[in-house]
Amino acid sequence: MHWIQTSDEDFETMLTLFLNKSFSWALFLGHITIEKSLKALYVKRKGMHPPFTHDLFRLAELNEIEIPEEYADWLDKITAFNLNARYDDYKREFYNLCTPEFTNVWIEKIKILRLWIKEML
Repeated sequence: MHWIQTSDEDFETMLTLFLNKSFSWALFLGHITIEKSLKALYVKRKGMHPPFTHDLFRLAELNEIEIPEEYADWLDKITAFNLNARYDDYKREFYNLCTPEFTNVWIEKIKILRLWIKEML
């Protein structure tokens, strides 16, 4: 399924961007990784094209899965990485927020979420 393949490719790109110190873009790709994973799960469960949304918590809800509270909070925060990376008025603020430490913490959470979703695929 292309959602899984491209999610895996985006995950690897995220890791490369982190190593190359492109922290805000790494987190942007982290969002895309989780989004595509949730969309793959939607296709598997519902047998239809996933909805056109970037809201990770909403995608998880639409999959009708039990979402641990901590994961729900993470999904909401990671969703913001998508918006902040795309819109110019937020880019500088987001760029400044994305220190190596901040980015590493969120990449670790993205890894956990990715594995959680993959277990359901």
